[in-house]
Amino acid sequence: MSGADLLALVRGVLEESGLEWEQGARDDELVVSLPGEKKLRTVVSLVCGESALSVSAFVIRNPDENHGEVYRFLLSRNLRLPGLAYAVDRSGDVFVTGRVPAAGVDAGYLDQLLGVVLSAVDEPFNELLVMGFLTSMRKEWEWRVSRGESLRNLEAFRHILERPGDPPRETSS
Repeated sequence: MSGADLLALVRGVLEESGLEWEQGARDDELVVSLPGEKKLRTVVSLVCGESALSVSAFVIRNPDENHGEVYRFLLSRNLRLPGLAYAVDRSGDVFVTGRVPAAGVDAGYLDQLLGVVLSAVDEPFNELLVMGFLTSMRKEWEWRVSRGESLRNLEAFRHILERPGDPPRETSS
């Protein structure tokens, strides 16, 4: 399968999927947004080369703390990722990446691949935030409480951030 054929196949699958996607910065790149539960949106780059499909998605920025614990956690998860792996760029930001032969890509495989990418980013997201950014999260919580600001985006972490006297859980109107 040529790169142009692979690009046409991936574009067709994305058009039929109902997922939000757009042309990437390069002619052979498509960028798809996957809705998540813990991480609200995962942006995935799909690069359709002459012999392979490359996939890459941002997981978290360079952790503020506990690098060893974060990296150990990610390396252990690598053992369960079919065709993908966690990687760190020069800035220390964490991505999930993979490269698969173009000949093995069809609609079913692409659907499975995107599902694995979403799972690899979304499932551990809150745990990674706690491991790598707990001090910052505590400061943010305290700042919001002191100013009466919304705590909505930190509610998932209330059990580890809340202090006596903090406002009660916010409810949706």
